[in-house]
This record gives sequence, C-alpha cells and structure tokens, in this order.
Amino acid sequence: MLDYLIVFVSSLLAATIAPFYSEVVLAAVLTRQPDAAVLLWALASVGNTLGSVVNWWLGINLLHYRHKRWFPVKDKQLERAQRWFQRFGVWSLLLAWAPVGGDALTFIAGIMKVRLLPFTLLVFIGKSVRYLIVIYFAEQFLL
Repeated sequence: MLDYLIVFVSSLLAATIAPFYSEVVLAAVLTRQPDAAVLLWALASVGNTLGSVVNWWLGINLLHYRHKRWFPVKDKQLERAQRWFQRFGVWSLLLAWAPVGGDALTFIAGIMKVRLLPFTLLVFIGKSVRYLIVIYFAEQFLL
C-alpha cells in the first residue's frame, strides 16, 4: 500500500515546480511489484496529471501578481511563452510530459485560460503514454 502512495505522490510532485523524477520511483516500485503494472501506471498517470492541474490553477490565479519581485517568471518570458502557446494551441499540451518545458506549458495553459476538461484530457493522454513507455522499458530491462 505504501508503494502505491509513493508512486502517486512522487508523480504528483514531479508535475509541479518541485524537481523530482517520478519515472525512477515508478521503475523501482515496479521491480518490487511487477504484477501491479496497470495499477502503478494509473496511479502515476493520475498523480502526474493532478500535479499539472495544480500548475494550471496557479497560472489562472497568480497572473495578477506578475509585477511583484518574487514572481518566478519575468514579463518578457511570459509574453514569449504566451506567443508560443497561441501559435501551437492546446494540442501542445500533449507535450506536457516533456522534462524540459512541460511544467511551464501547463502553467501557461492556466494563464491562457484553457478550459479544465480539454486541458486535463490532453495532459493525461501525454503523461499516460510516457508512463506506459517507462513501464515497458522497466519490464524489458529491470524485470
């Protein structure tokens, strides 16, 4: 039971601004519980998607603080990210799993007021495919 909680929480944290690699945790737990691959995939996918929803929520609610000194993104960076998102649209959320820029993409989606349902579906698809690939390789090389 603790393994399942660890996979879920690590996946959730990995999707926020916390520097964390849930793939390693997933692979490690999978070596101890190879028969639970489907459940581990679901927990990792849902946890990571919920972490992205946190970023989306932050994007929606923290934008009015952007002129504060502590705000993590400068106006120029924000404008560039918004232009990029407008150019590629909501379909770019399929790349929210990417280790570089994926978390920022979900934050920008919140700033751009992407509706929660399409946001969640697209992010879940991308992240769940990534975890399927992690499980596949873990089963091929670790088990």
